[in-house]
Amino acid sequence: MSAIPPRPSQPSGWAMGGVTFAAAMLGLIGIFQIIAGLTAIINDDFFVVAKHYTFNLDVSAWGWIHLILGILMLGTCIGLIGGRTWAGVVAIVLTILVAIDNFFFIPYYPLWSLLVIGLCVWVVWALTRPGAVGGDWE
Repeated sequence: MSAIPPRPSQPSGWAMGGVTFAAAMLGLIGIFQIIAGLTAIINDDFFVVAKHYTFNLDVSAWGWIHLILGILMLGTCIGLIGGRTWAGVVAIVLTILVAIDNFFFIPYYPLWSLLVIGLCVWVVWALTRPGAVGGDWE
């Protein structure tokens, strides 16, 4: 019997690379959300929607939703870069919310919304890799 306690397992380099990638993409998506939000708030006429859209909110309302989610994403990005486990869980939840937000925003700005949805899916994938979140890496 050994008197030396077992070392806690460290996450793999792949897992840490995935978290770093997810943090970078989270920051990028947050900046995209802030830019889209400020654009919608400052210039109501920039985004145009087809008539009779079921989820036809005022463009400024969409702008505030984008802006708030973008700021939250940037804060979570900082936490994720700092190695906080809570940030991984919050990042997954926020990226899902941003993907849903952009799904409803497709009629306003289709290509951009689809790009952001794709990036969100990529972040969720990177954070749900084995050992990425919830490991002993704080």
